[in-house]
Amino acid sequence: MSTDSMPLQERPCLSSVLCQKTIKRRSRCGAGEGVEAECTPTELIQLCPPRHKRLCSRDKENECGAFVLARRSRRRKESSSGVSWDHLPDELLLKLLLFLPLQELLRMSTVCKRWRRLVFDESLWHGVDLEGLTLGGAAALQQVLPLGVRRLRCPRSFVEDLVLTASSPLQMVQLDMSSSIISTSALESIVCQCRKLEHLSLEGLRLSDAIINSLAMNVNLRQLNLSGCSGFSAAALAAMLTSCCRMEQLNVSWCEFTSDHVKGVVRNLGAGVTQLNLSGYRESLSLDDVKELVGRCPHIQTLDLSDSTLLMADSFPVLAQLQRLTHLSLSRCYHIHLAALTDLGKTFPLLVLLDVFGLVLDGHLPSLKKELPRVSINSRPFSSVARPTPSGRPPGAPGERTMWSSSCRLRFLPQ
Repeated sequence: MSTDSMPLQERPCLSSVLCQKTIKRRSRCGAGEGVEAECTPTELIQLCPPRHKRLCSRDKENECGAFVLARRSRRRKESSSGVSWDHLPDELLLKLLLFLPLQELLRMSTVCKRWRRLVFDESLWHGVDLEGLTLGGAAALQQVLPLGVRRLRCPRSFVEDLVLTASSPLQMVQLDMSSSIISTSALESIVCQCRKLEHLSLEGLRLSDAIINSLAMNVNLRQLNLSGCSGFSAAALAAMLTSCCRMEQLNVSWCEFTSDHVKGVVRNLGAGVTQLNLSGYRESLSLDDVKELVGRCPHIQTLDLSDSTLLMADSFPVLAQLQRLTHLSLSRCYHIHLAALTDLGKTFPLLVLLDVFGLVLDGHLPSLKKELPRVSINSRPFSSVARPTPSGRPPGAPGERTMWSSSCRLRFLPQ
């Protein structure tokens, strides 16, 4: 019976028929075609393993059998664009980051984790200038201070409530917070963690006994500017001056002082003080205080006793004991007569600067200059004792943004 007339159930399987036809074709076509023949079913091609292309050579090495070449994947071409940033060592990248300004440095910290770690390395943050900082002042200080900052210039800034959580003391050596708007508690959180301060300016700020007691822990303090400050007791001030025996320059002018504060200053200053501004205490500074001061600090070179209305000409023989005195300020000491000033050239042989604003009228000034030809009179309207930046310097002048004759590398630029 032919297969066409057979019932569907009795017909042979399609796959067995295809296998038989494939075997017959291989026997007729030869072994060279195999599963690559045109009529080979796809199912058998998938079952059979791929064969390597064979290249037969007649060389002596291949006389026994055929030499087989296997196709290999192509190698990726190596990049020839140069050295990658990832291959540079941290030391070299830190040298490069030293040339970036503050804003660009902060942008670099968002590139990747490695660059963020390098950007906030302590070696880049030794000197920071944040003058005029307003928005986010507390957040900026909270991030900058723990980075090992040694010189921080932050005058005329606005700082909200600030609470530092650093467990180790700050590394600050120079700090300028003059004329800033900052709460006493926030200032305490900064100063109370400082132990290495050598130069400090808190001019015009309200302080506390806790701040003054913390300053006593900075035994290397050499320059201190507390001009116009208030809020601390005479006992805390005296204890601080006794502890900071290396003090060289002190400015405590125009503070909210009583006579006890003034006596606490003159009785506890160290012998190493060379510049002192004790002006603004009209009826609190007496001749006895001047005698105490001269006896304790014989090496004073700059002395400002302006606005001390109790001082008269009888204080000159006492001040004459300061053999190194070169700058004397007696502005608005109204009980000192003009005739007594003409002898100051003989009393102070090293005197080169004399300030007598409000004491000598403009008409009498030429005659006084004639009597004191070696002395420059009224050439310094502002005191520079212990101040980080001398007052009266016009904007844009050289050194306008310096701090104790040095500038900070990282500088905040207000938008």
